Amino acid sequence: MTYTGEVEVGGPADVQSAGDLRITKLAVGEMSNNAYLLRCELTGEQVLVDAAAEPDRLLELVGDTGLARIVTTHRHHDHWGALAALQKATGAETVAGERDAEGIDVASDRTVATGARVRVGSCELEVIEVVGHTPGSIVLAYDDPDGVVHLFVGDDLFPGGVGKTWSPEDFTTLIGEVETKLFDRFPDDTHVYPGHGNDTTLGAERPHLPEWRERGW
Repeated sequence: MTYTGEVEVGGPADVQSAGDLRITKLAVGEMSNNAYLLRCELTGEQVLVDAAAEPDRLLELVGDTGLARIVTTHRHHDHWGALAALQKATGAETVAGERDAEGIDVASDRTVATGARVRVGSCELEVIEVVGHTPGSIVLAYDDPDGVVHLFVGDDLFPGGVGKTWSPEDFTTLIGEVETKLFDRFPDDTHVYPGHGNDTTLGAERPHLPEWRERGW
């Protein structure tokens, strides 16, 4: 089956391969959060991005292989509601942005900032801090062997706009960070995996940046 990135709460996960990294997307919880299970095909090591909700479903997704670590993209509760249960069940290392970790009730075993790396077996994810939606939200970037970049962006970027902000100043900060750290750096075929809803690409969203700036959200 072809990966679409379109998942619904209560429905099946969607799976694709990106070189040696297998990406499984599952929607969970009342706010339809996306959780991403990343598995190194060479070593079997697994990492979960955002233990958002429904711990039983997430543990079923993880299976018997277990989890090496759980990365939380930002401090908002809907992205870590199942973190304590998953950490207790798997013993996984907990990872979060160093400026958001204090807003997460589960202690972070490791805090990261721009330039840090998070490993998934033989694969490596680059950490990019993107400020505005929260003080220390992080994006994870994976460059697959075919040269396609995969960005796990939390709530920083969606199809149709950047994430929610609570002041004009925060919006200006967020769209500036998204432009300079993501759009200015990565090509149009870069695949974007948001914290809610469908996937997109930087190419699909790039023409609309001036429109987003003008409307202010």
